[in-house]
Amino acid sequence: MKQLQTGEFYGQTNQTIHLEGITLTDTEYNLDRVDWHYHENPYFTFILQGNVIEGNKKEIYNCAAGSLLFHNWQDPHYNIKPKGFTRGFHIELQNHWFDQLDFNIDNLQGSVKIVDIDIKFLIYNIFKETKLGDTITSLAIETLVLKTLVKMFDKSYIDADKNPLWVHKVKEILFYECTDRLNLNYLAQTLGMHPVHLSRDFSKYFHCNLGEYLRKLKVEKAYALLAENNLSLTEIAYGCGFSDQSHFNRCFKSISGISPNNFRKMIANKFPSC
Repeated sequence: MKQLQTGEFYGQTNQTIHLEGITLTDTEYNLDRVDWHYHENPYFTFILQGNVIEGNKKEIYNCAAGSLLFHNWQDPHYNIKPKGFTRGFHIELQNHWFDQLDFNIDNLQGSVKIVDIDIKFLIYNIFKETKLGDTITSLAIETLVLKTLVKMFDKSYIDADKNPLWVHKVKEILFYECTDRLNLNYLAQTLGMHPVHLSRDFSKYFHCNLGEYLRKLKVEKAYALLAENNLSLTEIAYGCGFSDQSHFNRCFKSISGISPNNFRKMIANKFPSC
């Protein structure tokens, strides 16, 4: 079984950035299948465009654009790429990098599919920094990577499977019914909870209020759709549950710091440097 070294991924690598203990790569996947292999370092895989299937000894992940995986080092896996263009962003963390920090990498065994919106937003911001390429890019990336690891190693994240059943159910409802028509009474009735209890306890488990989470969820959906050049901004706005494109533009920029159009240019490697 082949071991891939630092910065090595199957496909065509468009960009590689080496920092102290951190390596970032932007790679186009051009092989239909990659046999079992493992990597020298723990790393994140973030699917920017297209689709890929990844299998390991325990699970098989179907990863569309916006999917995020974390792999511990020497975790064997294989990949299958469906037809079409697929592109991934990788963040490798050399083992000695963890030695300087108060993180026990053994808490994250094997491969983990990450669904936390805040962690995904951090990864998008790291990707954005690789395209800005100004004098503070290195510092910004290192800070964002640390914030990502702090979030992942937080006890509430590691123990997420122990959350009450309603937490998992409300995530599913919000994902599939992510529109401006949702309201607190509807959610409370669906979950069999009192609206006051839902409002109070939601912040405990989601670290934001219901309205903030819903906006984040809509923007997360938009991130993935903006990678598809065949969709207009108006189509994406309605597809993500916004009432109009103007509302979509304001909400997207307030969360991501850039306009939807500039994010689309960034994905296409046309984002202007500051």
